[in-house]
Amino acid sequence: MKLAQHVLLIAATVTTGLMAGLFAAFAYAVMPALRGADDKTFVDVMQRINVTILNGWFLSSFLGALALLALSALLAWRGVGRPALPWIICGLALYLVTLLITSAANVPLNDQLAAAGDPSGITDLATVRERFESAWVTWNIVRALANTAALGCLAWALIVQGRTAG
Repeated sequence: MKLAQHVLLIAATVTTGLMAGLFAAFAYAVMPALRGADDKTFVDVMQRINVTILNGWFLSSFLGALALLALSALLAWRGVGRPALPWIICGLALYLVTLLITSAANVPLNDQLAAAGDPSGITDLATVRERFESAWVTWNIVRALANTAALGCLAWALIVQGRTAG
């Protein structure tokens, strides 16, 4: 049971970290780079990213983190990792905030962008971009911060669990 707790918490931390890194990379590299692109390039690239990102690697981390966090909390509650439980629950709550932001803000914006159609056929690319870019960037930064805070909680949970494992 002790080993399972450690392995699950490590896996939860890693998958949460992968997601925090992805959202942060968009915040400090991808979106700033695209800011300088023309409207057609911006819309085309974001549409392509939004299709391409829905793959097994992304989904296994995105949804896997949630499952691993929930299992980590359950095992900590039932086992010797109880001192780490508040940090795991905090990490889980912050990750749920990330999921909520993604499903309530970023995904609908992605869907709106996709519904605009092929960039070569859009007559007013500037308006399509304007309706997407600022809101998407803002919500991505918020979810990156929430996800990074979740990662910090889990890193601390690992320390607490390691100290109490004996």
